Amino acid sequence: MINYRGKVALVTGASGGIGKAYANALAAKGCHVILVARSKDKLEALAQHLSESYAIQAFVIASDLSKMGSAKAVAQEVSALGLSVDILINNAGFGTYGHFHEIASEREQEEIMLNVASLVDMTHLFLPHMLEKQEGIVVNVASLAAFQPAPYLAVYSATKAFVLSFTEALWAEYRHDGVRFLALCPGATQTNFFDVAGSYAAAGGTAFSTPEKVVQAGFRGIERGQSYIVEGSKNYFAAQLHRLIPRKTVVRLMERIMRAKQS
Repeated sequence: MINYRGKVALVTGASGGIGKAYANALAAKGCHVILVARSKDKLEALAQHLSESYAIQAFVIASDLSKMGSAKAVAQEVSALGLSVDILINNAGFGTYGHFHEIASEREQEEIMLNVASLVDMTHLFLPHMLEKQEGIVVNVASLAAFQPAPYLAVYSATKAFVLSFTEALWAEYRHDGVRFLALCPGATQTNFFDVAGSYAAAGGTAFSTPEKVVQAGFRGIERGQSYIVEGSKNYFAAQLHRLIPRKTVVRLMERIMRAKQS
């Protein structure tokens, strides 16, 4: 069993959804938490709740990680607080839904920046301390969409495929150095993801899990030393489709599932 008490955990996208659930769960295990998201007011309210409920220290860093250089600025603020990160939860991300050519290029560049570039930067910035201690945890929140292309979520599924591949590679690279890597792959979850994406059709008609169940799957994956974990048995089966039937058939099936019903 991993001892979380007294460790410092940094959680991105901590103002709601899976990030907020992770912050709560880590604080309940005795971790001090650094909460990162755009909404300072939400983070401050959460920090107060966590510090009062669990007798831990909670710190707030308001940052938009879809902007160039934001990860480095976060690392500088962490250093200014006199803290080192033992556990990194790269959760911040969003998706865009619709025909690729109709989505603003600027919005998709922000999506790539947040889902991919900042996640890589955050990992790069905080990994050396973990390697020095020969102890650490990095959880990168991917998605069920990482396992096959998702028409109408083309950029999102591609970014999450990157996260899955990147995390599995680092799991293998550092598995003997005391740092545990996990790609956490939830399916549709009760968060504001679909509000931001602009359509609940992006859920593909699947049942919604809860952020708390997703986080518990993340803890299980870390305890077991897995490189990735898919939350939910039905989601796990869906993730294996590309092993059972041709990729062209899978993506055609995905197109029919993801297509919004026409009024």
